[in-house]
Amino acid sequence: MDKQAKRRAAALRYDPERDAVPVLAAFGEGHVAERIVERAREAGVPVMPDPDLAGMLARLSVGDDIPPALYEVVARVLIFVGEVNRGYGHSLQQAAERQE
Repeated sequence: MDKQAKRRAAALRYDPERDAVPVLAAFGEGHVAERIVERAREAGVPVMPDPDLAGMLARLSVGDDIPPALYEVVARVLIFVGEVNRGYGHSLQQAAERQE
């Protein structure tokens, strides 16, 4: 199996006015994962590489609520996104992109 086929990507959605907890908005492997990452970057959405989390999210279906066991790690992702969106995480984003 080549590296492209092993790559996984997920997109999370969390709107406190509409969602009780974060929701898995998209998930894919291989070319689909590449497209998810590409669309996120086009939209200016921060990308945080985390293969372990992607593996855990692979067990869910799109539209599923994030289970309580993943709250802590997903909270870290949301904090990262908030920092990037506020401009504080610029160096974090660059570091994450270098790890890909």
